[in-house]
Amino acid sequence: MKSEVRTSELSTILGKGSEIEGKIKVDHTMRVDGKFVGEISTADTLIIGKEGQVDGNVKAKNLVVGGKISGSAEIKDKIVLESKAEFHGDMKTSKLVIDEGAIFDGRCSMKDTETKPSAAKPLTV
Repeated sequence: MKSEVRTSELSTILGKGSEIEGKIKVDHTMRVDGKFVGEISTADTLIIGKEGQVDGNVKAKNLVVGGKISGSAEIKDKIVLESKAEFHGDMKTSKLVIDEGAIFDGRCSMKDTETKPSAAKPLTV
C-alpha cells in the first residue's frame, strides 16, 4: 500500500554514508539517507530513506519513514511507516499509516490539530 504525502521543495539531503550530530532546522522538505544524531525540525516533510537512521527528536509537518528512527516525533499532520521502517519511541500526530512489515515500538498520541475541541454535552439516558 503506497501512501502519498505531498512535499514541497526538497532543499536538504543527508546522503548515504554521511554521519552528522547536532541540531538542524530547515524550512522545506529534508531527506535523510545517512545517519543523524540529535534534533531535526522542519516546517514541511522529513523523509527518512530506507538506509537512513535518526537517533533523536524530530518535529515536522509530515514524517515518512523507510529506515530507522529512535526517539520522539512531534508531527503536525501525518506519519507514514513504510514496510521496512522501524520506529522506536513516542510519537504525537494527527494521522498514522503503518504499512505491513513495519515495526513500531513505543507510544502514540493522536489528536487532530486542525479541529478545536467542542464543548462536551452530557449524555442522558
